[in-house]
Amino acid sequence: MAAPNKGRRPAAGGQSKPGRALALILIAMVALVGGMFISHTTTPRLGIDLAGGTSITLKAKPEPGQESAINKANMDTAVSIMERRVNGLGVSEAEVQTQGNDNIIVNIPKGTNSEQARQQVGQTAKLYFRPVLTAQATAAPTPSASGKGTPTPSGTPSATGKATPSASGKATPSAGKPSGTPQGRALTDALKASGTPTPGASKPSSPAPNPSGSAADSAAAAKLQAQFAALDCSTKEARSKAGEGAKSTDPTVACDQNGAEKYILGPAEVDGTDVAKAQAVINQQNGQWIVQMDFTSGGSKKFAAITGKLSQQQYPNNRFAIALDNTVVSAPTVSSTLSGSAEISGSFNQSSAQDLANVLSYGALPLTFQEQSVTTVTAALGADQLHAGLIAGAIGLALVIIYLVAYYRGLAMIAILSLVASAILTYAIMTLLGPGIGFALNLPAVCGAIVAIGITADSFIVYFERIRDEIREGRTLRPAVERAWPRARRTILVSDFVSFLAAAVLFIVTVGKVQGFAFTLGLTTLLDVVVVFLFTKPVMTLLARRKFFASGHPWSGLDPKRLGAKPPLRRTRRTTSAPVDTPKEA
Repeated sequence: MAAPNKGRRPAAGGQSKPGRALALILIAMVALVGGMFISHTTTPRLGIDLAGGTSITLKAKPEPGQESAINKANMDTAVSIMERRVNGLGVSEAEVQTQGNDNIIVNIPKGTNSEQARQQVGQTAKLYFRPVLTAQATAAPTPSASGKGTPTPSGTPSATGKATPSASGKATPSAGKPSGTPQGRALTDALKASGTPTPGASKPSSPAPNPSGSAADSAAAAKLQAQFAALDCSTKEARSKAGEGAKSTDPTVACDQNGAEKYILGPAEVDGTDVAKAQAVINQQNGQWIVQMDFTSGGSKKFAAITGKLSQQQYPNNRFAIALDNTVVSAPTVSSTLSGSAEISGSFNQSSAQDLANVLSYGALPLTFQEQSVTTVTAALGADQLHAGLIAGAIGLALVIIYLVAYYRGLAMIAILSLVASAILTYAIMTLLGPGIGFALNLPAVCGAIVAIGITADSFIVYFERIRDEIREGRTLRPAVERAWPRARRTILVSDFVSFLAAAVLFIVTVGKVQGFAFTLGLTTLLDVVVVFLFTKPVMTLLARRKFFASGHPWSGLDPKRLGAKPPLRRTRRTTSAPVDTPKEA
């Protein structure tokens, strides 16, 4: 007779210590829910269809002589850049799509950064570094309706690194005359130069004719001076039109962002394509916000060349202007050669510094866009659809619970507890993913969560049926629970893998709101595996030790008679002794 198997190990997921798995999932639930309250985020972030927002219509505006630039390739490029700009601000679920041949529709959900996104989304963001030929302080900006004028920067920003800011920080013009007005030769040379322009003389004076220059150059210089004299920087609209249509290779006129100073700028020496990276940081020395830029290898050489030449000039011709869409964002002074990287400093706050870094990081739009309309989108329609969807989900959940109670009786309690655990984990994770990665809950995402109810319930049914099959074979409940688990586990993993694979493919190949459905479906599928392994199985192991389930109570759902269980198999011992001979009668 074979010796008893005393060293037999319990089956995978054995009965010995199911409390460990339950403790692990309980800790995870407490940590996630606690994180919600610590971050003061107790509700998921909603998409534009549920929370409302802003819809912006932008129309592509061709440059003179470049009407053919409005084509599908440039429009698609513009959509891609706009999406990256908005996502760079942390605005989730923004929709950017073309409409017709020359319109782009941008839907921005209601949120903390929606106004910033509106300001950036249509900004062409053509960046140029131009030498300053002339700078003149303007009259005080026109007060707004509220009676408050636009604030003037506290000082002239500087390019840090090896550069030194000017002592005064401000150009002080003489009454009615430009400060640092270049000589006529400076403008004429700038018009003629194919490379780096020669800034004006160190001692500015009023413009004078240049006898050595050609008549065309003198006329161009005079025209530029006339534009400078007539330049109006008092309103945002006027500032946006300054130097309109000027090429990067030509001198131009420009205003600063606040209208406090106007400039004559030389041809661009470095442009936005030479910037490899830009980020908003706090200057540790003075606590002010700045924008750090890293140049490409080619851009670094260009930047070193122009700063080397400008550092030899006197104020204001030792300044270079950082012009974004022909508006001077910053005009730092330079005292030595710079290369590799630069910092833009000035009257920045966190928002404006991040805005500038964002548009510099993702490049300029290939087209100029004009804002056609801005519409506020209400959440009324989405709220009605969400209400209807939640009612449908509640009805579906109720039907699942009724089925489980009617068919599985006591086992339905385990399924319901597992659904509750899955719901807590799903809600907490979706809430934390809002501020974490910008996830926003939209209507398709809600549909994905509702579909997940069926996937989770299917896993319980697979495990319960495996247990009932073992009981039908004549086994008692505790060994049936352990023997059924390996086979049920394989089936559950295969089923969930197929669902997750479908969700991953759908997320990759689709865009917009459909990705919300795919993301939610994939997330809930992963949580189904976690709940079944760390909650459903351990709870089933613990309840199998209770008399109500172990004895096969009729309402436990595991009644052997009701399941048609076979009687226990019994082995009869065979005798090997020889038969006894019976005496024969005479």
